[in-house]
Amino acid sequence: MKNITFSADEDLIEQARQIARAQKRTLNEVFRDWLVQFTQQNGNAEEYAALMKRLRSHVRSSGPYTRDEMNER
Repeated sequence: MKNITFSADEDLIEQARQIARAQKRTLNEVFRDWLVQFTQQNGNAEEYAALMKRLRSHVRSSGPYTRDEMNER
């Protein structure tokens, strides 16, 4: 595991430590969990884009549509 150093407001760090303590966790544990979630967000966006690309071949449109056509019920 690699160590990294961050700079943040002292009060903010203390508030984060108190929240982590209340959850019976360390600030390092909380940060590692956040880092995993943060990095997975990009993966989700890529998965979504790939899905939309695959689905595009199944959707056909005869548009463009007029305003009246789009508002028909």
